[in-house]
Amino acid sequence: MLLQASSITKHYGVTPVLDGVSIQINERDRIGLVGVNGAGKSTFLRILAGELTADTGSVSKPRELKIGYLAQNGGLQGHRTIMEEMNSAFGPLLEQERVLQGLEARIADPAELENAERYEALLAQYADVSEKFRESGGYEMKNRIRSILHGMGFGSFAPDTEVSSLSGGQRTRLALARLLLVQPELLLLDEPTNHLDIDTLTWLEQYLRSYAGAMVIVSHDRYFLDATVTAIVEIERHAAIRYTGNYSRFMDLKAAAFAQQLKLYEQQRKEISRMEDFVQRNIVRASTTRRAQSRRNALERIERLEKPGTLRQASFSFSTERRSGKEVLRAINCSAAPKEDMAPLFRNVSIEVKRGERLALLGPNGVGKTTLLRALIDKLPLRTGVIEWGAGVSLGYYDQEQRELNPANTVLEEVWSAYAMHPEAEIRTVLGNFLFSGDDVRKKVSALSGGEKARVALSKLMLRKANVLLLDEPTNHLDLMSREVLEAALDEYDGTLIFVSHDRYFLNRIADRIVELAPDGTANFLGNYDEMVAKKQEMKEWEIAQSNSSSQASQTVVSNYEADKQAKREDRARTRKREQAEADIARLEDELAALELEMASPEMVTDYMKLREKQEKAEKKRELLNAAYQTWEALMEE
Repeated sequence: MLLQASSITKHYGVTPVLDGVSIQINERDRIGLVGVNGAGKSTFLRILAGELTADTGSVSKPRELKIGYLAQNGGLQGHRTIMEEMNSAFGPLLEQERVLQGLEARIADPAELENAERYEALLAQYADVSEKFRESGGYEMKNRIRSILHGMGFGSFAPDTEVSSLSGGQRTRLALARLLLVQPELLLLDEPTNHLDIDTLTWLEQYLRSYAGAMVIVSHDRYFLDATVTAIVEIERHAAIRYTGNYSRFMDLKAAAFAQQLKLYEQQRKEISRMEDFVQRNIVRASTTRRAQSRRNALERIERLEKPGTLRQASFSFSTERRSGKEVLRAINCSAAPKEDMAPLFRNVSIEVKRGERLALLGPNGVGKTTLLRALIDKLPLRTGVIEWGAGVSLGYYDQEQRELNPANTVLEEVWSAYAMHPEAEIRTVLGNFLFSGDDVRKKVSALSGGEKARVALSKLMLRKANVLLLDEPTNHLDLMSREVLEAALDEYDGTLIFVSHDRYFLNRIADRIVELAPDGTANFLGNYDEMVAKKQEMKEWEIAQSNSSSQASQTVVSNYEADKQAKREDRARTRKREQAEADIARLEDELAALELEMASPEMVTDYMKLREKQEKAEKKRELLNAAYQTWEALMEE
């Protein structure tokens, strides 16, 4: 066992967040920590990491346990460079490296040779430190840094790039990269998939699957959880329940447990009703009073089950006021940039969209997916190209940054001001469907969490009744339950969808076509994310097969010509080898003669150490000379 938290409670003011939550983490455990927004997942992770103190309860762990904690949006700060931050993860190893370098400098110092015994001790010390350095991974240190930086999307960054010049998302990614280099025995990761594109997500999944330590991960990325964890701990109603398996298995187990609890509740309710009816009918009859009293006593002793219930969740749907034309969008040879002083992020982008399509825009971070969406709705000018919307198109746009929301408004004001013709009761009903009820509607937008702002933006989008929705990362900030509600709503939507997402679970359920954006154009794939990955693999295998087939055909046609060329190359190679052997012999003879002259000098007679050194060098030269003669003789016989 690495860590055990028992009966953890935590209140913020009078509001309970955690109430008697316990967890046991063993070696190699891979635990996904899930729950709705506000359930206390981040609070619990901070308590496990020692960043926060629980009101009651205890956390037990070995004193020497090394814990690595990544806070949500917890990016690196300061004025170090990227490479300085990465090197700092290897504090003890860097010290060992400095010791080795000092020993190497002493070994190269001629003065150390004056004392043979001390010199031998120095060599032994160097060998000992070098072996410890090797065992600790010192010689792989630089390669590990390069590999992890490349995997986390920093391969193209200059090593001397200052951390302070990076965006918030990049600093968080760099903090995760540094944490992976440290390799703690227990990783506590709070939303590590934020700010990661699909390529980086895939790399991180593979890395974590082979990670030697244990980990607890808070994430709303269901695809990521399925790929990395083997147990789920759900925090619900301030308490925690553990399930064995990944996220998909957890959903099955939870549904089965709920069905079983409901069945037991209904059975008990029927039994209680039957017993109560018997008591009522028989308590006043002399012949059955004793039996009725027995049943009443049994009723009083029954531990009554609570009716199992699910947490209240958002409930909404998207509809359209009118149908668009069959041709929805034509974008031809487009290029754009987010700012006037920037070069275009992409060029030669052409897209056609038909009515009812569900098109996903994919690509690495920084390629311009958001920029393209904003250009499509005329929020940014194109540098080149043309955008043509079809007949009868009405647009609805969801901005992942929530720039369309006014922070000074209350929730009610924000939605009602956009749809002033609707009565207040209707607006309140819509907000209630998005989990804003009572005094919640009077909260300022500026005071809302990311998930709450997302629900406000979605409520406005629902009221828009547009027949084309452009969605930029719509699942960001939403908890797992809200994501599933959004997916269900979009699944029923009869309009056209154009969206950007890194949520592969969402992509698999919603997308029927994928456009992969690159700096110099696009690639189109029919189907969802998994089908795109399979198609790419199929194309890669086909290209390899074609290359092999083409190579074999070419080899058949030119085999005779190549054989002749090969024979000539071999003749030239033998000639070069003979010439090289002769040159080596001449050089070695000259060097050996020079050494023999030095050993015969008067000063060598009194300097035993130098004489021994020259003798060893001369012996090595003789061995090399003999080998060169043997090579030359073998070449002459060919």
